[in-house]
This record gives sequence, C-alpha cells and structure tokens, in this order.
Amino acid sequence: MAGGTKRLPRAVREQQMLDAAVEMFSANGYHETSMDTIAAKAQISKPMLYLYYGSKEELFGACLNRELARFIDAVRADIRPDQSPKDLLRNTISSFLRYIDANRASWIVMYTQATSSTAFAHTVREGRERIIELVAALLREGTRNPHPDTDFDTMAVALVGAGEAVATRLSTGETDVEEAAELMINLFWHGLRGTPGETDTTDADIGMTATRRPG
Repeated sequence: MAGGTKRLPRAVREQQMLDAAVEMFSANGYHETSMDTIAAKAQISKPMLYLYYGSKEELFGACLNRELARFIDAVRADIRPDQSPKDLLRNTISSFLRYIDANRASWIVMYTQATSSTAFAHTVREGRERIIELVAALLREGTRNPHPDTDFDTMAVALVGAGEAVATRLSTGETDVEEAAELMINLFWHGLRGTPGETDTTDADIGMTATRRPG
C-alpha cells in the first residue's frame, strides 16, 4: 500500500486525490494517465482511489467539475460592476488570465484535455455557457449608452472564444499575462464604449481620450 497520511477527513482526502489527478492528467493526458499513477502521486493505494472514484472517467469528471467551479468563482469574485467600463473590462480580463497563469494544470484539464474527449463535451459546454452568461451580464452592466442593436450575447461568445485561445498560449508559456491582457483589452475595448456619438462623454468619464491606448 502506498504510504501517506492516515485518518484524513474524507473531504480532505478527496481534494488530495483530485489535486494529484489534475497534475497527472495535465502532464500526461487523459488516456495516458493510469489510476496507478494517480494513486502513487496522491500517496494512497489504488483500491482506496477506486473506493472514492469508481473509474478513471468518474475521477476526471470530478476534476473537471471542481476546476470549472473554481475558475468561475475566482473570476466572479474579482469583478465589481460599479467600476468604469474600461476598469471593468481590464479587471475581468486580468482576473481571467491571472487565474490561468497561476493554475496552468487546471486550464489544461478544463480545456485541452476535456475538449478533446466526447465523454466530457457536455460538461465543457455547460461550463462555457456559464462563463458566457457571466461575461454577457457584465457587458450589459458596464456598457454606457449602448447601441440599441448591440448583441451582448454574441460579444460575450467572441470574448470568451478569444480568451480561450489566448489562455491556451498562456498555459503553455507562449505569452505572459501582461502581454495577453493588453492584447485582449485592445481587441475588445470598442465593445464597451457605447455608440460613436457618446464616445467623448464616455471617455471623459473614465479619464481617457478616444485615441489613447488602454493603460
């Protein structure tokens, strides 16, 4: 039996297993990761791992659910709708990317590994819809003088899609947080500035000009 701390509370033991599983799945991929490897990483026996999670698929699903919930909660906690539109956009994007940078294994499990498996497509789709709904609500709350035809739901889909692509580059070290955040802020700032006729008022409210770069 693998060595480890005995008599841990069940909730603590479950988190220990999930932590080990996320690390192994992110490093080796779902198909190449065995329950033996995860049990060894968690310093428990394989029978105990199966006692808590009856199969590798069940364990991966538990990892995915936990990581999605943590991600959404972390981003939501950093957002204050009473901010100026520019600060709202900047802080939302920065929170999103900081979380990915600090939890790269989590993102690889949520996005790279989960999206490549049809078994978890439904969970991934539900998680993405929750994120899109959150972003769309923020866009509605933060946009001053929106154009009547503004489609915040489609804007949210675009923002989340771009965020996923940038986050993947961030998780593999191809870019850094500041560079990635500035790219996304510049790309989406116009969506929060309202109608052209209101640009001067909006910009004046947040202390910038229409030509100034976000910063």
